[in-house]
Amino acid sequence: EVQLVESGGGLVQAGGSLRLSCAASGFTFDDYAIGWFRQAPGKEREGVSCSGGSYGSTYYADSVKGRFTISRDNAKNTVYLQMDSLKPEDTAVYYCAAPLLVCNANNYYYSGSSISWGQGTQVTVSS
Repeated sequence: EVQLVESGGGLVQAGGSLRLSCAASGFTFDDYAIGWFRQAPGKEREGVSCSGGSYGSTYYADSVKGRFTISRDNAKNTVYLQMDSLKPEDTAVYYCAAPLLVCNANNYYYSGSSISWGQGTQVTVSS
């Protein structure tokens, strides 16, 4: 059974930084793409970033390019999202999800029937 546990959310002022972590288990971590998504109140869930498996590709939404950095530690089965220069519009519940079927520089794709989601971690950025 795939399990994903996020941590690292919190309250931060605009311009600040947070690092989210997602600890994964139940699948061969190295082989699969894993992603970060977010959902703000009243909005649809959106893809923020993803990290490919063995092929090492990464994707960033335009809204976070240059501010967020995804990384993964395959030895610890953990993926991170370093978030810098945070803005109030980054406020959302952040989820990690796996496995993604596609993760490249331009796009990502997942199957609703096979993906698993973490419980989410709240990120609040005050102005």
